[in-house]
Amino acid sequence: MAANRINVSLDDARALRLSQLADQLNVQEGTVARSLLSQALDDLAPEPRHITDLLERIPGARERIEAGLADLEAGRTIPLDQL
Repeated sequence: MAANRINVSLDDARALRLSQLADQLNVQEGTVARSLLSQALDDLAPEPRHITDLLERIPGARERIEAGLADLEAGRTIPLDQL
């Protein structure tokens, strides 16, 4: 199985919680984070209402989407095939 690397930022409270959990389990934080994220993704139902709820909880997501659309309309984007 190929592994893909992603970076995830946590707020201070969740980062502390992850660190404490890793200490209790005597493993690295990345190991716990990978396991938790994998489990959450496995449990995620692909129903549109669940996806919408998830997206609504991302801080600033709506603003970033609107900014991206404004950039697209203003011609400030590069097509993916030109990257």
